[in-house]
Amino acid sequence: MRLPSLKYLRTFQIAGRHLSFKIAADQLSITPSAVSHQVRNLESYLGFALFSRKTRALELTDAGRRYFEFLDAMFTRLESETEQLCNQYHRSVVRICVPPFFASEALLPRLASFGSASRETDIRVSTQPSATKAHPSEADVSVLLGTGNWPALRTYPLMARRVVVACAPALLAKEKLRSYDSLNGQTLIVHENRLNSWAQWATGVGIPQPEPSKLLHFDSMAAVVRAAERGLGVALVSWPLARAWFDSGALARVFEDEIETGECFYLAHRPEDADRPEVRRLIDWLIHEFHESV
Repeated sequence: MRLPSLKYLRTFQIAGRHLSFKIAADQLSITPSAVSHQVRNLESYLGFALFSRKTRALELTDAGRRYFEFLDAMFTRLESETEQLCNQYHRSVVRICVPPFFASEALLPRLASFGSASRETDIRVSTQPSATKAHPSEADVSVLLGTGNWPALRTYPLMARRVVVACAPALLAKEKLRSYDSLNGQTLIVHENRLNSWAQWATGVGIPQPEPSKLLHFDSMAAVVRAAERGLGVALVSWPLARAWFDSGALARVFEDEIETGECFYLAHRPEDADRPEVRRLIDWLIHEFHESV
């Protein structure tokens, strides 16, 4: 029997892991419709459905779950064996997966110092949305946002996530945003994965939830921050992750309150992965970097 396309198998594996064509598309740098098309081609080739497609959800069928478990283990083993061969015969590679905004604001500015200290190690950085709570099977190290409940992983807190109310300095001056009540009637910017964030912020400062004139929804913290910088509205911004935006003057605080979210960015890895010296060096470096800077 001729095997299915390896590309289609990889696409199905990633979509099956996240139960999302959109997240799979982001990781593969293709469109969600392309992911759907490749999965349908694979289903047509196999002769059975892999996913049960519902209005707002994607579920694996029994056959799909069985095939996913096999493929996920196969790709993980393939990646591991490839890495080991590279370690033995070429340069070592460490794979780290982080949320996109964490990558741009916290990881990338620090990576040069690790590269200087570990010239023989290559780093492969990938991203996954902060709403994704699982440590990717293909990563050696990841940064996860949550409350620390990953019993199968070793985790280390790097940075507590708080939020501050922010906007462009020009908007702050124009609208005279000096009191909590002044948020009523404003355009408020909302993170699509944190729809209750304004209600939680209001509870944190002890006021009723603001009544905006309009809501602008974005699906990433980077887009939220960029929209606030451009004067499109008032946003809840991750702190201290977005500190550089305030230091540069691109954003201004509306109020001084820093509201705890109960979440923290954690460094996570499988226990056995720390046995590799290059992975252990990256773990130790990250813990040191964030201990020194927070």
